[in-house]
Amino acid sequence: MGVTDRIFAGSCRGAARLCEVERAAQRPFRRSSAGGWSASHRARATLLLVLAVASLPARAASDPPLSALTLVGPPTIVFKAGRDACDGADVPDAPARAFRDASGAVAVFGLHYRNRALRGPNLGQLKLDCTVVLDSGEKSDPALYDDRSWITATWTEDGSHVAALLHHEYQANEHPGRCPAGTYMACWYNTITAAASADGGRSFKRKAPPVVVAGAPFRQEVDQGRHRGFFNPSNIVADGRWRYFLASTTGWTRPGSDQEAGVCLFRSDDPADPARWRAWTGTGFGAAFPDPYLATRPNPATCRPVGPFPGPVGAVVRHRGSGAWIAVFMAKAGEGFPRSGFYWTSSRDLITWDSPRLLVEGATLYDDPCTAAAPLIAYPSLLDPDAKGRNFDDVGDTALLTYASLRIEGCTITSDRDLIRRPVAIRVWP
Repeated sequence: MGVTDRIFAGSCRGAARLCEVERAAQRPFRRSSAGGWSASHRARATLLLVLAVASLPARAASDPPLSALTLVGPPTIVFKAGRDACDGADVPDAPARAFRDASGAVAVFGLHYRNRALRGPNLGQLKLDCTVVLDSGEKSDPALYDDRSWITATWTEDGSHVAALLHHEYQANEHPGRCPAGTYMACWYNTITAAASADGGRSFKRKAPPVVVAGAPFRQEVDQGRHRGFFNPSNIVADGRWRYFLASTTGWTRPGSDQEAGVCLFRSDDPADPARWRAWTGTGFGAAFPDPYLATRPNPATCRPVGPFPGPVGAVVRHRGSGAWIAVFMAKAGEGFPRSGFYWTSSRDLITWDSPRLLVEGATLYDDPCTAAAPLIAYPSLLDPDAKGRNFDDVGDTALLTYASLRIEGCTITSDRDLIRRPVAIRVWP
């Protein structure tokens, strides 16, 4: 798969002193007779890093924290579609999202648009529950927002009442007369909608009419020929009374209300009321993106994109020891990133992020499958089995990098997919 384990991976950035240490840390270690790295070399590298950080000038409060993520164990399979699926719809197709229900049991979402959950007493003992908790109607009326929906974020305060964000795709190419181009990308109209559960995630329901959390300010037939809208929300995280998530937008051009493409930061004081989410504008959280089928847009405010992200954020978590935010995402080589794979970046405020670093190297879903020499990797997430929060939005000094492996046949990405986890060590310096 071409996986790379390293500290401070990627190109050397920052102060000269830190760059010297980064290069030293990347030199090959001497292996011990047992096949692992020499303990003395591990200690030396750690000491160099600590000394370098200690010698750097004091960082401003708004500067992103310095962080290091290191793979510390081999990958293991959590779910294998060919072995564990209830039917053909059960394939890893979104980043893993988890919460603890009222009994303390764990539910994990991240499969296909016929939504089922992996359940178990903990993250280490999960099994697919064949009950469909939210199905997709594949309806042709775009105003119903019931074509294909993936549960891509959840939040619960009590383990019984669960709010969900849905990545909804209106695939107009599948509905006769709705898109003359007739191809997926040219007809793809994306919206973030909402659903809710009152039984601990055993079933989810949409309101009627459906609630749009974030949608383009125009209907699906407008600007066809390209992908449009908001898509792939991250998990939801907590900071005091506020809840946040990150979501991608394709952007658009409208008189007096141009939206730049990128990743938007949303905030709410009550995820149970999906109409309360507002996006960061650069000066505050005042941008709303309501249903264009119900009303005209009430104000021209747009989101100001945040971060160094080339596409959707796989997951964002808060490091318990430092309070720093860490986000993971996938990127393609040649688009400002030296190699394809999973990257991480860190922040103090969810707005200003540091330079991304490579965590896992490998061809991703963004790469050409015709040239991939191994299964593609996609949908990274970070989950700590010992998370203190019910919604797994925090991590300690270790976590599980959880992601999908997608096998290819020629130039086709198949449904033969595995959900993988791999242990990661996390370190954050003030």
